Amino acid sequence: MAQPKTKSELLALSKANYDKLINFIEGLSKEEQEKEFPVGMLNRNIKDVLACLHYWHLMMVDWYTVGMSGEKPDIPAKGYTWNNLPELNKTIRQRYCKVSLEDIKGLLQQSFRVVIKIMESHTDDELFTKKKYPWTGTTSLGAYLISTTSSHYDWAFKLIKKTKKEEVLSSKDLLSYNKSNLKPTVSSSVGEYFNIDPKGI
Repeated sequence: MAQPKTKSELLALSKANYDKLINFIEGLSKEEQEKEFPVGMLNRNIKDVLACLHYWHLMMVDWYTVGMSGEKPDIPAKGYTWNNLPELNKTIRQRYCKVSLEDIKGLLQQSFRVVIKIMESHTDDELFTKKKYPWTGTTSLGAYLISTTSSHYDWAFKLIKKTKKEEVLSSKDLLSYNKSNLKPTVSSSVGEYFNIDPKGI
């Protein structure tokens, strides 16, 4: 779907992508929701992904609050730049490591409502006119909101769906056999997942 260009499109896509993500997660079993992702991924499970979405909501609210007061917000966050986002996301993961998945879902829902209220409080012009507010730099308020809502939810949905697909493929590939010598073969992706060196089998 094309990027929103009006307030109504922004609200509609944000809500649609959020609902799609949450409905997909709720359609999984409790075990699947809490299962760890393949080794090597920054976010280790669904809880980490939702915590990331929640914290970026909070950062968006902070940018907005500080920026609309006439001051310059720390974007993306104090001590971080766009070039070291992985480090920021690691910090987010650590912050919520002891919070349950169910609690994270509740926090995400709360912060989602706050961001939606920000969208609802502005006109099309205020949302999508570039440089309307000094704190948004060369872009618009709407661009920031898209990045922290609809686009971010779409990223999360695709990430979680991809990990579930890889788990299914891994379970099928792990015990595949080479007919010439009846020796099990392991694909590189499966080998990385189970920390197995295919050459060592």
